[in-house]
Formats: sequence, structure tokens, C-alpha cells
Amino acid sequence: MAALPTQVPPLTGLAVDFDPAAGGGDTCLTGAGVLLLVKNGDAGSHTVTLVTPGTVDGLAIADRAIPVAAGVTEAIPVTNAYRNPSTGRANITYDGVTSVEVAVIRVAVA
Repeated sequence: MAALPTQVPPLTGLAVDFDPAAGGGDTCLTGAGVLLLVKNGDAGSHTVTLVTPGTVDGLAIADRAIPVAAGVTEAIPVTNAYRNPSTGRANITYDGVTSVEVAVIRVAVA
């Protein structure tokens, strides 16, 4: 798993740096204003899964699976609901990483 760096855009804007999605998954910070950007340059769609830690009344909370269509860049909020209590980071997996790039940005929220 690769720890994705969090990029913070200044008021003048930011040229976002994307990294290749890791075959074993990635991790990132969580919180208000944190977005996972997934750029799918592949010919087919891919599914990105945010692991949801924890349980409710002894039942596991389902992970969130987000389909990303071919040729699309998807912005996915990474709230504290996905924060792994042992690492303080969200765990992210992919059904495939061919031509998939990712970046994490944090924007100010009012």
C-alpha cells in the first residue's frame, strides 16, 4: 500500500500531481474537504473501494464501492467515516490499476 500525499491548493490554483494507483491499494488522510481524485485512462471502467472500518450493533458496515467510467476523472469525498482507527488513514482498493492514476487534495471548507 502506498501512502498518497495530500495536496492543498492555494488561492492561485494547483496543477494536481497524479500517482499510479498501487496494485495492493493505497491509503490517504481523511476529513472535511478531502477528495480522492481518480483518473481512469483505461478502455474499461474500474471500481474504487473505500474501506469502512467499524461495526454497528455487531454488524460490519459495508465498504463504499465507486465505479469510475473509462476516460473519466472522478472526485470522491474521503470523510472521517473511512478513517482506520489504527492508522488514522483511509484504505483504498481498486479492482484493477491499468491506466488508473490517483491524487488526494484537501480544500478549505466553510
